[in-house]
Amino acid sequence: QMELVESGGGLVQPGGSLTLSCAASGSDFRLYHMAWYRQTPGKQRELAARIANYGSITYADSVKGRFIISRDNRNDMVYLQMNGLKPEDTAVYYCNAEKFGGNYWGSGTLVTVSA
Repeated sequence: QMELVESGGGLVQPGGSLTLSCAASGSDFRLYHMAWYRQTPGKQRELAARIANYGSITYADSVKGRFIISRDNRNDMVYLQMNGLKPEDTAVYYCNAEKFGGNYWGSGTLVTVSA
């Protein structure tokens, strides 16, 4: 079992930066692939960034070069540093933990990019 709690969302102006945090509690955090997804009303949840348990990183094309995902296996944390934010980045951002036999979600944190 894994519990995920996101924080760090808020209102930011276009071009600004924000860092999201996800605190995980449960066993074997280091075995999980961790990811950030985002969702806007009326659209499907989409992957923003993923970091595998062995460290391989994947970004959606829409965030590549602007977002940085990282993990801290000692403190069971995963982060999403978001730079050069655009209005189209406005969404609820969800933390996800996945491994064989388990897939867990946080409740989300809202990021609003607006002038």
